Amino acid sequence: MSNVENLSPQIIRRVVKEMNDLVNDPPEGIKVNINDEDITDIQAYIEGPAGTPYAGGVFRVKLALGKDFPQTPPKAFFLTKIFHPNVAKNGEICVNTLKKDWKPDLGIKHILLTVKCLLIVPNAESALNEEAGRLLLEQYECYSQRAKMMTEIHALSSKVPKAGLEVAASSADGPMAKKHAGDKKVTADKEKKKLLKDKKRTLKRL
Repeated sequence: MSNVENLSPQIIRRVVKEMNDLVNDPPEGIKVNINDEDITDIQAYIEGPAGTPYAGGVFRVKLALGKDFPQTPPKAFFLTKIFHPNVAKNGEICVNTLKKDWKPDLGIKHILLTVKCLLIVPNAESALNEEAGRLLLEQYECYSQRAKMMTEIHALSSKVPKAGLEVAASSADGPMAKKHAGDKKVTADKEKKKLLKDKKRTLKRL
């Protein structure tokens, strides 16, 4: 549901300016998508920080601005599945910046940076995923392995150019050299899918 009609022109101008600033000068490891039809639908891609179980992954995040924004904080969600103490099963993010520490002058950039910081320093005390919170405190190695596996299954696949693979696979009527290149890509794709299936089975067993 769009809330554009509920926001004042002044707030809309502020959001548009912030989004343009983020596009022109993005924070490290964060890329925003602008929805021209609904400026209240803010989506960003956050790279998993190095040295964390999320490294190498790209996580899609959504901020939903309510009609009382900026007096009330936006809701934030991970659209990419993630194993993290502060992220609920439905993707909702729990962080103080979006609750009791919210201030109307905090911008979208600050929220996205806070979400990125959560990937570096999870907070087990305000856990929405109790299992992840417990493992973080009691068995960090298990927590790290689960988080890495979820990252490999859900956050790496977004980098695979599926359309490109399909084009390569369907070029059977082209020259033989191209056909072989396509075959190789299809084989690599099958192997990747098999690996992911194995990892998903392992996750189910955990």
